[in-house]
This record gives sequence, C-alpha cells and structure tokens, in this order.
Amino acid sequence: MKKRAVYPGTFDPITLGHIDIIKRASKLVDELIVGVLNNNSKTPLFTPEERVEMIRESVADMPNVKVMAFDGLLVDFAKQHKALFVVRGLRAVTDFEYEFQMAQANRIIDKDVDTVFLTTSNAYSYISSSTVRELASFGGDISKFVTKSVEKKVKEKIKKRNK
Repeated sequence: MKKRAVYPGTFDPITLGHIDIIKRASKLVDELIVGVLNNNSKTPLFTPEERVEMIRESVADMPNVKVMAFDGLLVDFAKQHKALFVVRGLRAVTDFEYEFQMAQANRIIDKDVDTVFLTTSNAYSYISSSTVRELASFGGDISKFVTKSVEKKVKEKIKKRNK
C-alpha cells in the first residue's frame, strides 16, 4: 500500500511558500495529493480549475505529486484517497491555533485522520495568497512571492477584473 498524504488549501494563488511545503511533504510519502478546496465562504480570484492548472505547472518536476479540486469535508476527501495523514503548513504562531483546532475537529469527525504540521522555511514565512492578491491589486511587485507563470496569471486576472 502506498504511503499517501493530502495537502489541502485554497491556493489562490499558489505561492513559493506553498511550493516549499509541497516539495518537503512529497519527500515524506509515496504520493502527495494537493487538494484544491472549492471554498464557498471565500471569493477566490481564480476558479478551482485555474488553481489546479497553476499548481500542476508549479509542481511538474515532482512526479509523486497529484493535484485535484475538491469540495466538502477534508476528512472525506482524505479517506476517499486513502491518505494516511493531512499536511498543513505553519508560517507563524498565529497559524497554529486555527490549524490545531481544525486538526482536532477532523480527529473528532474521523479518528483515523491525523495531521502533520510542517513549519514554513524562514524565506517564506511572511508570504500568503491574500498578501499576493492585495499587493498585485495595487500594482505591486509579486515576483518574490510566486513563480513567473503564476505572476503573469495573477496580473492578467487582476487586469481583467479592473476593466
């Protein structure tokens, strides 16, 4: 049986911090599934399909990483794909409280779903998708936060949105 994990998120857009977590998590398992959440409580810049495509481009050099969209409960998605655990990235102490609560709730829903936390590399600890979107919306330079391909797509999307 393959050792499989799920790294869930909105990834709107995927950042270098996300890619760092994906690279590191993919070394811990035979297969890492990046689950792109279709979150109805957020208004994303990109569609789930666009986010899946951006992530696939960003992880093309990682053969054991799969990318797919999902909605519904994370524990159901993890169980459906026979994941041994869920991976979550922590940038700062402020992330821990929320992520700890979610991990505990998931364990209550399904006692077989464990969560593994990876701390973000220092170089990416300040990056978030919302920061990237906000900076880009004001014409700021996002090249230090995302890949060149993602940067281009973010700029195009914001340009369209502002018309």
